[in-house]
Amino acid sequence: MIKVGVIGSGSMGTGIAQVAATAGHEVHLYDNNPSALDRSEAFINKIMSRLVEKGRLQPEEAEAIKGRIHYQNNLFACSDASLIIEAIVENLDVKKQIFETLEDAVSEDTILATNTSSLSIAAIAAACKKPERVIGIHFFNPAALMKLVEIVPAVQTSEETQEKATQIIESWGKTTVLAKDTPGFIVNRVARPFYGEALRILEEGLADVPTIDWALTHIGGFKMGPFTLMDYIGNDINYTVTETVFEAFYYDQRYRPSFTQKRMMEAGFLGKKSGRGFYDYSEGAQNPAPNEDAEKGNEIFTRILYMLINEAADAAYLNIASPGDIDLAMTKGVNYPKGLLQWADEIGIQRCVNGMDRLYTEYLEDRYRCSPLLRKLARTGKGFFK
Repeated sequence: MIKVGVIGSGSMGTGIAQVAATAGHEVHLYDNNPSALDRSEAFINKIMSRLVEKGRLQPEEAEAIKGRIHYQNNLFACSDASLIIEAIVENLDVKKQIFETLEDAVSEDTILATNTSSLSIAAIAAACKKPERVIGIHFFNPAALMKLVEIVPAVQTSEETQEKATQIIESWGKTTVLAKDTPGFIVNRVARPFYGEALRILEEGLADVPTIDWALTHIGGFKMGPFTLMDYIGNDINYTVTETVFEAFYYDQRYRPSFTQKRMMEAGFLGKKSGRGFYDYSEGAQNPAPNEDAEKGNEIFTRILYMLINEAADAAYLNIASPGDIDLAMTKGVNYPKGLLQWADEIGIQRCVNGMDRLYTEYLEDRYRCSPLLRKLARTGKGFFK
């Protein structure tokens, strides 16, 4: 078993360390904040106790997993690791500095991976003398539970690094998809309309928050509505990812952030973690009920679905990932009820094109432009999988 280093002991770093230790690896979990390391260790102990109580682990297994995680406040304690995964703040300069420092401490063939969700892997790799050993390995939160991991090679990444990284992550019981190094990769790119179009519908006054959520869960079959999910993720985090993707795509209107969500963030209405977001989470709070009008609900659901399908189609058109990996990413990464491109095949490609064209005709905004791939498939009578 190789040794694994994890840089950053926040919720994501702790989750990755748990996954690696459960797979049998010795793990060095580094953080320069001793309090963060204490919180991480307390969380791991709590999780292990809970798994034993539920009968999912034997007591000796839980102790062995805990014993394989070593909490370090010295970065160079990771120097003997064969794989190091960085999971720190989403700041390019900070990440580059960490990678530059790490490269001088590790062996020649150590894989240096970043868990970034939206930053350029190529830019991070450029900080290293051997950029070919740098790769994106993007887990989803909570890392111990979510099966999907996006493997994102930079233009500098060697094929050997990509193959080794994929093999290691799959040996941990994870499902991997291969994504091109573009903003948001697969999931954070394709999922933007789930939040953005819901916010647009709210801003237009077409429906309120609980009604939009009801339409997506009861009619669309999604496990969470967009506003419930934004509150769960945190409006600060969700807004920042949207803003990052918007800027990275040269201000493409499809990814434009919402003033509504920005004001929520500025007011401190971050969601569940702050006690208030689009919903009130204080004890005894009464949130409004949805308007369960089936016609209105179906209009809301289909509008958001067309936008999601269009984004997934454009990701396939631009070779961000294969259609199969795009659908796998959305079902395993964010628990969508179906793969979006499979969904497009089922409801009909021409229907999707017509839906997008109706929106474009109504608004005359580039936000609603139809993907060329959808038009081509509709014209030839083909589908994504048939």
